[in-house]
Amino acid sequence: MNDVKISGFVVLFIGVALLLFTFIVAYQFIAGIAEMSSHGDYMDMFSGALGLLITNALRALFLGIMGWIGSILTRRGVQTITSEPKPEKKETKEPPKA
Repeated sequence: MNDVKISGFVVLFIGVALLLFTFIVAYQFIAGIAEMSSHGDYMDMFSGALGLLITNALRALFLGIMGWIGSILTRRGVQTITSEPKPEKKETKEPPKA
């Protein structure tokens, strides 16, 4: 097996590992979402909800970017593995033209 195919497998496995990690973190994130409590006045509840919304939006953005990068790495790894090697050109010297 040549170096190109080995690097393709390495990139493929890194991409798949990143995708699996992303899905595990996303599952833990979804399973652990805290419910908003209705104790206290409305200003405290609004500021708490806004902070929670911003935190969750940043986490979702982070997970989206991780999934996007993982899918790109996986696609590139598969393309590298399945690509056909280019045939080597044999250099032929043409006779000089008079």
